[in-house]
Amino acid sequence: MHTCEKTGYISEIKLKTGVNVNRCYQCGKCTAGCAVAEEMDYPPSKMMRMLQTRDDNNYNKILASETIWLCVSCQNCLTRCPMEIDIPQLMDYLREKAIRKKKMNKKAKHVLAFHRAFLDSVKYTGRLYEIGLIADYKVRTLHIFQDMDVAPKMFVKGKLPVLPEIVEDKKQIKTIFSKVQE
Repeated sequence: MHTCEKTGYISEIKLKTGVNVNRCYQCGKCTAGCAVAEEMDYPPSKMMRMLQTRDDNNYNKILASETIWLCVSCQNCLTRCPMEIDIPQLMDYLREKAIRKKKMNKKAKHVLAFHRAFLDSVKYTGRLYEIGLIADYKVRTLHIFQDMDVAPKMFVKGKLPVLPEIVEDKKQIKTIFSKVQE
């Protein structure tokens, strides 16, 4: 392992997110306040410590973990952190990094399918189109007929519009997605 690799990911995290993982002094308030910590393979405080070790093996374990996909970005950890470390921002970055490095946890397949379906809905209409989101998600996960009894009830109650509401300035949406791709 090269020296630049040992410190590289910490510098890259700080550069890309503004999060300095070395500021964490392991008080554990993030983990204590996390609603899903018990489900995570590495709760937030342990993940922060793993990152601080500058060990590429630990970094790769985090990228392949279920933890980064279970975080719901509720910001409880950020609110409780005496050092104001933005763990949800870090989790977003780590998810993107895991996708790019093809180190995704197999259990994250459905989470990623939902994320992509959600973003595609916003990308093409400028808003969330629920029927499009649901259809896209079900096709991606091959759960096409799951929950089919719910949709008619929601439709009758006016909860599912048949046609999407589309924003007028689609060029602005396109610009946002283009900047994110950079």
